Amino acid sequence: MTEMEEALKLRFGDDVPELTEDLSNSDFPAALAARRSHRDFKPDPVDPELVRALCALALCAPSKSDLQQRDIVILDNAGQRAKLLEIIPGNSWMDTAPAFLVFCANNRRQRQLSEWREIPFANDHIDTFFNASVDAGIALATFMMAAEAIGLGCCPVSAIRNEAEKVSDLLNMPAHVFPIAGLALGWPAKEGRISMRLPLAATVHTDHFSENGISENIRAYDRRRAEAQPFSYQRGADRFGEVEEYGWSDDKARQYAVPERVDFGAFIRAKGFNLS
Repeated sequence: MTEMEEALKLRFGDDVPELTEDLSNSDFPAALAARRSHRDFKPDPVDPELVRALCALALCAPSKSDLQQRDIVILDNAGQRAKLLEIIPGNSWMDTAPAFLVFCANNRRQRQLSEWREIPFANDHIDTFFNASVDAGIALATFMMAAEAIGLGCCPVSAIRNEAEKVSDLLNMPAHVFPIAGLALGWPAKEGRISMRLPLAATVHTDHFSENGISENIRAYDRRRAEAQPFSYQRGADRFGEVEEYGWSDDKARQYAVPERVDFGAFIRAKGFNLS
């Protein structure tokens, strides 16, 4: 069994496709199959020009209708980074990352183009918000793939949306520009761990969406993950108690039993988006 096959089997279980020669003979798919998330970094700096080059590669990614509604903020100043950590406490590991970036959705430029050319902006609705968000997400994923291809470690940080308004103010984001996610970046101090994923039978569909066997597939995933990568604690034990077999589905159900980012919609509307 190749390293790529082993990585996919660890991630998805026995439900993995047979690898074609095209995939087997390429280094990038194997690296993608075995990618790991990193929160422990060496103190070695990441060359600022390398970070900018990775930004350029990220912005080579596809963009809806060539609208290019995504920007990247590099937090270079230590004081600015410290202020960000004050906004989202409990993420002190971010301070050990040699580089940190924030990926933003930017619908402002499109509206400026309409204003400058004196042409009506006729798409003030929820899809405008969605398009910019997706563009930013694609750029984030592309940055990570480029960084990891040269040995850097990455960890996206969605916690910045917990305090989206404060992060937006700190980074001086104007109307119709908002943060999507942060990204910690550096040279890994540890190997990291491959994140196990739901089986393809639960997440890949042919011809139409299907939930046939979804409950059984998730419970099987719970057992497989609990055996190989058990959770270190049971979330919300004081509220929900402890169970003998605590799996991924238990953890995620409990996670979403606690309200989170309930003011995000109000923040987005305050940024000038019409979500109807």
